[in-house]
Amino acid sequence: MAKRILYWFRNDLRLHDNEGFARALETADEVLPVFVFEPRWFEELPELGFRKTGIFRAQFMLEAVADLRRSLQDKGADLIIRVGHSAKILAQLAEDSEAEAVYASKEVTEDETDTESDLSKRLKPLNIDLDLFWVSTLYHVRDLPFWVSRLPTTFTQFRHEVEAHSDVRKPIATPQTVRFVPDIPSEELPSLAAFGFSAKLIDESNQTANTKGTLFKGGETAGLERLQRYVWEDEFIKTYKETRNGLSGESYSSRFSAWLSLGCLSPRLIYQEIKRYEAERVKNDSTYWLIFELIWRDYFRFVALRYGTRLFKPSGIQQNLTKTWLRDPDLFRRWVDGKTGIPFIDANMRELNTTGFMSNRGRQNVSSFLANDLGVVWTWGASYFESLLIDYDPCSNWGNWNYIAGVGNDPRENRHFNIYSQAMHYDEQGDYVKHWIPELAAVPADTIHTVYNLSSVEQAQYGVVLGSTYPLPVINPNKWTIEEKNR
Repeated sequence: MAKRILYWFRNDLRLHDNEGFARALETADEVLPVFVFEPRWFEELPELGFRKTGIFRAQFMLEAVADLRRSLQDKGADLIIRVGHSAKILAQLAEDSEAEAVYASKEVTEDETDTESDLSKRLKPLNIDLDLFWVSTLYHVRDLPFWVSRLPTTFTQFRHEVEAHSDVRKPIATPQTVRFVPDIPSEELPSLAAFGFSAKLIDESNQTANTKGTLFKGGETAGLERLQRYVWEDEFIKTYKETRNGLSGESYSSRFSAWLSLGCLSPRLIYQEIKRYEAERVKNDSTYWLIFELIWRDYFRFVALRYGTRLFKPSGIQQNLTKTWLRDPDLFRRWVDGKTGIPFIDANMRELNTTGFMSNRGRQNVSSFLANDLGVVWTWGASYFESLLIDYDPCSNWGNWNYIAGVGNDPRENRHFNIYSQAMHYDEQGDYVKHWIPELAAVPADTIHTVYNLSSVEQAQYGVVLGSTYPLPVINPNKWTIEEKNR
């Protein structure tokens, strides 16, 4: 009897540098690759009225799974696709295929680890092992110079420690062939409609992609193409530090986070390519800075591993029960819809709602505004990002929101952004705001970020009616200009 291993693909939708899948191929005579879509991922959150996984992220996931299936088919195998309860389906498939073990990537956040535990319990009476592999970070968890329980409380300390005492492992090669377990039928890739998305919403999403264009197509193939183009063809990497706080265009950001989020790209491969670029072309602050961002990503994953469910509670990693938060649905909805009356905030939220993406600079500002200016419970904002962001990663998303809301493990405080100052620094001419809020297109650059102060004469001159064509501000925003003057 051939030795068989079921490989459960999760957030590691790639063949390159995938230790778990490579080990399965080394260990077994035949491998059964499986991906399970869980309907609960797409359910509506009852208190908030939007889906846990929205249409942008769902589409990207479907594309990524389809791409993985094509890659496996090119290597003589297939991807077994199922829809339902992961643990039940995987245990049944493992039994039906007479697998000796199930291999998978190791996750660190609650929903994912609960599924791991459930699967392990179901496999035990079948005498089938569950082996989990760490495949998600730049630095392997076993290579850290400290126990995770002693994780440094600041990113800077973490970075200094790992850079001084840890090495990045070399990426594992892509397998040339995959020996496949025969006679296990697959299912068709589900559609967006199968997960309850309406025909109208699907059509609107397709129209947006066609008219606005998108840089994001799910899958390892597209991720590798983006890496090749960004680093080697366009060489945007050499100016990354100068452009990373941009708001518009293709070149200001690597956008690697989208493919990293589902494991379509390995952080170690990105690191290897940057190091090769430094050796063959140029090494500067920009090439290092993208590595710096990968280390930040690592830190948030290890924070999630260290602190567990505290990451997802309003009291945060600090377990700060003294902070009180508003649970105001109307105020939250104004933020969600990009109708706060603060142009820089509204423009960023409208971009997110239209495209499923927002710049890092935008994310910091809108999250600070919700948590620190409106005082609305930050977990609502984190959940909304989870629903809409194509590049959603639970560790980075919830870790960043902890950080901005002042309940993270970093002991320093004051993550409160001056929105006016930020807008003037990063969108001085108002081009970004005017792109996403066309009703303000005629407002001059020197008043675009303080449109709420326009006189009735000026409103008539620029075709704006505050409270009608553009909303009145939800707070008094002039505090920011006063802060600027008092600096």
